[in-house]
Amino acid sequence: MRRALMLSVVLPWMAVASPVATQELAAQPEPVAVQPAVLVADQLFITQDRTLIAQGNVEAFQEDIRLRAEKITFDQASGTLQIEGPIRIDQGGEITILASAAEMDRSLRDGLLTGARMVFKQQLQLASVQMSRVGGRYTQLYKTAVTSCNVCEDGKPPLWQIRAERVIHDQVEQQLYFENAQVRILDVPVFYFPAVRLPDPNLKRTSGFLVPSTRTTSNLGTGVKVPYFFTLGESRDLILSPYLSAKTRTLEARYRQAFRRGDIEFNGAYTRDDLQPNEDRGYFFGEGQFDLGRGYQLEFDFKTVSDDAYIADYSLPDLDRLRSEVSITKAQRDSLLRASLINFKTLRDSENQDLIPSTIGDISYQKRYFPTVIGGESRMTLEAHGHNRTSDLEGNATSENGRDQGRVTADFDWRRSWHMAGGVVVKWEIGAAADAFTTYDDTYYSEHSSRFTPRSALTFRLPMSRIDNTGASQFFEPILQLGWSNVIGADAASDESNFVEFDQGNLLSLSRFPAADAREDGFTLAYGFNWARYANSGWQAYATMGQVLRQNADSRFTKSSGLGETTSDILLAGQLKFDDSIALTARGLLNDSLNFSKAEVRGDWYRDAVAVSGSYLWLGTDPAENRSEETSEVWFDGSYEISPSWKASANLRYDISDARATRAGLGLAYSNECVTVDLSVNRRYTSTTSVEPSTDFGFTISMNGFSVNNGSKQYRRSCRQS
Repeated sequence: MRRALMLSVVLPWMAVASPVATQELAAQPEPVAVQPAVLVADQLFITQDRTLIAQGNVEAFQEDIRLRAEKITFDQASGTLQIEGPIRIDQGGEITILASAAEMDRSLRDGLLTGARMVFKQQLQLASVQMSRVGGRYTQLYKTAVTSCNVCEDGKPPLWQIRAERVIHDQVEQQLYFENAQVRILDVPVFYFPAVRLPDPNLKRTSGFLVPSTRTTSNLGTGVKVPYFFTLGESRDLILSPYLSAKTRTLEARYRQAFRRGDIEFNGAYTRDDLQPNEDRGYFFGEGQFDLGRGYQLEFDFKTVSDDAYIADYSLPDLDRLRSEVSITKAQRDSLLRASLINFKTLRDSENQDLIPSTIGDISYQKRYFPTVIGGESRMTLEAHGHNRTSDLEGNATSENGRDQGRVTADFDWRRSWHMAGGVVVKWEIGAAADAFTTYDDTYYSEHSSRFTPRSALTFRLPMSRIDNTGASQFFEPILQLGWSNVIGADAASDESNFVEFDQGNLLSLSRFPAADAREDGFTLAYGFNWARYANSGWQAYATMGQVLRQNADSRFTKSSGLGETTSDILLAGQLKFDDSIALTARGLLNDSLNFSKAEVRGDWYRDAVAVSGSYLWLGTDPAENRSEETSEVWFDGSYEISPSWKASANLRYDISDARATRAGLGLAYSNECVTVDLSVNRRYTSTTSVEPSTDFGFTISMNGFSVNNGSKQYRRSCRQS
């Protein structure tokens, strides 16, 4: 009620004062309407000389500005406000000004403040002896200390601060200009700048230096990387990062641009170093996507390097093959069209670039139909594929050498499900595929060949569920499939289906080869079950078991695929989850000797300050997959929050078969409201003909507060009271 009464008195008074502002603004070339201020206080009165005095919990509102003070005196003749503190001015929720006293104009935008402090987004503060605001745009601070650290009243200096004779804040450009500035660590001067410009925390993008970092490696020595960010408009930017050490001179670059219907990003580097003297080295990665209209999407992803060792030498993404692709896709509810061109570049010592399919072209189109007469769903699929090897060596019965191949496939099928008595679900599938092949540079396979493969399958499922005595829900579904396919025609090279994975996704497939260049032949019987349990306490469990029996063994399946005999290995897969904090996933193939031919286990644990992820992989010997020895490896990646400001991390990749680590790393990070320090060390133990083992030390320190959403409140320190 007090505020409502005060408003009824103040508004008529401000209406009398507003024509003065209107006359002043009328003289400007482009008049700007100034909204009248609203003043609220415990006591409000007007003196005989028409001076308005408000005191006691005073609040003033002017557009997006809110002022709170102990007393305000408004002189109508001069149009100024005399303000007694403590004073707090909030503008748009982004900037807060604290002061002991002030003299300001009626718009609350211009004036002089003493004992002032400016705070940006509650993270960066500028304390000064005197502050002046000009034109509602510029704020000048004299004898200023700038920091984002929590400043206590015990007299101790903050961890870091910038001292300057004068600081100018441009509210329109959102920039801070420092004159005669010192950077101090625990009040000890460490750097001096006659003039420097920094963005205020409200600015999302601006040109300038980013946080530098140091890197020490056993191959390149100690170097420093100093990135500079260029804004090239609202939709483009560029980062140039010189990286200099005693053994390398490298310029890294990243370019990004957003379009109305897409975006692109390019990363690259040019290097001259002592590892390969007098050689130009570097890499180039590029990716992008565009909406071409009418449902068409264009995507590209390019990767190239100057030599096989560059990625390892400069700690780029851990890749042993570079895959470049450009594709056009159109996906609709009942159709899918995709065309792609792919190129592979191998970085493996065990592979010859000339003998792998380096250029691959694919076109596929699939259309779904729903016939009303017979019901169910029909699918028509058309494919065209071709791959090329650069070698001219002729392929033979035991080696692909330089064999090239093209394939065209037409496939049609129909499928329908019925729900029978007793809950049994029956699904019938019938279809046929026609394949035509053209093979070059090969003495074993005919240049032109074709085949026709009719197929059919009948699948039975019996889904069942119940709630047990504990209130948990259980689900159990036995599955049985009778399948048949008949391959009619000549044999063709199966370059696309050299590696086969037997898993839950293809247990009920009539051909478990990954591509249409190879198809299964004869009768098959697949059986298995799915099981799940959902407990009221939150934990969940899933399990799948399956096996395939076939009429004839297929020698094209590799030993470790688990499908080479008439009776396949037993597929086992499962998952266990506890309240989204612990998850354990496992999959394996159990052979007739009750030994695993392939096994994989992954675990994740997230709880409070701990995050741990790990994987274990075991693969048996398989000459067809170029694996003459057993492979047994474990991966580990974890982090632990030691305290609200300290975080430790570690990673390890260990080859159990060779009893040695292949990669290992440790990290330690400290972060609070004003500084972030990141230390890391990584060791790569593997070596090849082009890459030597190396150790990489990284160090980054940054002063928080000068970027958007920087300066974590989670790690804000508190002032201890003695």
